[in-house]
Amino acid sequence: MLRFFHGPMDCGKSTLALQMNYNHGRQGRRGLVLTKHDRSGGPQITSRIGLGLEAVEVVDDLDLVRLVLERDRIDYLICDEACFYTVAQIEQLADLVDEHGVDVYAFGLASDFRSRMFPAAQRLFELADEVSRLQVEVLCWCGREGRLNARVVDGVMARTGEQVVIADTDGSQVHYRVLCRRHYRTGDLGESHPASLAASTT
Repeated sequence: MLRFFHGPMDCGKSTLALQMNYNHGRQGRRGLVLTKHDRSGGPQITSRIGLGLEAVEVVDDLDLVRLVLERDRIDYLICDEACFYTVAQIEQLADLVDEHGVDVYAFGLASDFRSRMFPAAQRLFELADEVSRLQVEVLCWCGREGRLNARVVDGVMARTGEQVVIADTDGSQVHYRVLCRRHYRTGDLGESHPASLAASTT
């Protein structure tokens, strides 16, 4: 089965990926853990709550079918940050499911900072047997449900630029914020609002 779990930043995608790998491994299943552009900058899956695991870094020319078939036996793949894979690699994941009986669990963002779908995520929506939006609640500064990832450059929400710029949510020069649709569309980052200021000082 090919399953795709998606949601905005901070909704627990990497945490779930690590938990799923642990659960399958406990039952004696053999798997591979893959990632691309992890926030750590290295070949590993890291979660903001402090969990981590070494992983295979997925570069653009990596053939995922060959990667798996070169191993003795692989029962499942954990594919974190799958939104950054190439579309061809998503096709390879489907091939692994259909032709080789490998279960694939993919995790990633659906859309970029412009609220446009990543090509790999779009292909996962089209091909996956099951698509699930993660239910861990992420809030905008206003308290509404956070749905969209905003890129903030020097304190201003960016509307143009490269689709992939690796950064975290730590408030550095370039970082990301999760916003509700209303404040994403207006570009309101909430810094001047009392509720946001109160949250930042507690």
